[in-house]
Amino acid sequence: MNPSQTKKGMRNLLIFITKYNAFFLFLIFEVSALVIYIKYNSFQKATFINSTNQVSAGLYEKVSELNSYLSLREVNDSLARENARLRNQLKSSFLVDTVTKQPVIDTIYKQQYTHILAKVISNSVNTRTNFLTINMGSKAGVAKGMGVTSALGVVGIVEYVSPNHAVVRSLLHKQTIISAMIARTKDRGSFKWGEDMDPHTGLLYDVSNNAQPKLGDLVITSDLSLFPAGIPIGKISSLQSKKGGGFFLNMDVKLSVDFSKLEYVTVIYNKLALEQAGLEALEKKDE
Repeated sequence: MNPSQTKKGMRNLLIFITKYNAFFLFLIFEVSALVIYIKYNSFQKATFINSTNQVSAGLYEKVSELNSYLSLREVNDSLARENARLRNQLKSSFLVDTVTKQPVIDTIYKQQYTHILAKVISNSVNTRTNFLTINMGSKAGVAKGMGVTSALGVVGIVEYVSPNHAVVRSLLHKQTIISAMIARTKDRGSFKWGEDMDPHTGLLYDVSNNAQPKLGDLVITSDLSLFPAGIPIGKISSLQSKKGGGFFLNMDVKLSVDFSKLEYVTVIYNKLALEQAGLEALEKKDE
C-alpha cells in the first residue's frame, strides 16, 4: 500500500467517525451506564454474574465434550482410581455412634458423607483466584460450601451454584484455607496456596514447633476441616519455607492433584454440616 492510499484510507475513516459520532457517543455512554448500574447495585450484579456463569458454563460444556474424546484412557483411569478410593475408604463416610455398657459394646454406623460425581468443564490454574466449573448443580444436591475432591486429593470448595452447574473455588485460590495435618505425626496446621503461584506447590503453616516433620511426609485433611479426615493434600517438599515462624513451623507441600489435568471430581455432602454450623453459631452468639 503506497502513502497516498494510506492517507486516503485514514481520511475515509475520519469521515466515517465524524458522520456517525452521535452513534458512537451514545454507545459509549450506554455501556458506561450499564457497567455502573451493575457494579454498584448488588442485586443486579448478582443476577448478571449468575446469568454469565450459566451462559459460559454451557459454552464450556460443549467445548469440553469435544476435548474429552482426546483423553478417554486417562479419564477411564481416573474413574477407576476414584471408585477404588471410595471402596477402600468406605468407612470414612460413616459416623460411629458407640454405646458402652459392661460387658456389651453396641456400635451403630450412621452415614455422614455422600459423594456426587461431576465432570470438570472449565478450569484455570494461572491466576491468584482460580475457579473450575462442574456439570452438577442444585438439582443433583450440590450446595455452596461443599468440599470437592478428585481421585488424588483435595480440589476446592463450592462457591456458586445454579440448577445444573456449579463453580468451585480451587485450592489454587488466595482465599482457600483448609485445616490440615501431617499424617504420620497427627500435628495440625493450616494449608493455603503459595505466594509464588506455583500450581504444584502449597504451604502448610502454623504447625506446632514441637512437631518433627520429615521430607516426603503426607499432608492430609484434618478432622477439623469441612472435608472428611484423611484426604490427601500433598507431601512435604521443603522444611525451609520462605516465610518462617517463631513459635510455629511452616513447610512447602507438593500437591497431590495436578490441576491442569482434572477431568472428574467428587462433591462431598456432609449430612451433619447444618447441625454443626447451628451449634457453632450458638457458641459465637454466647461469646
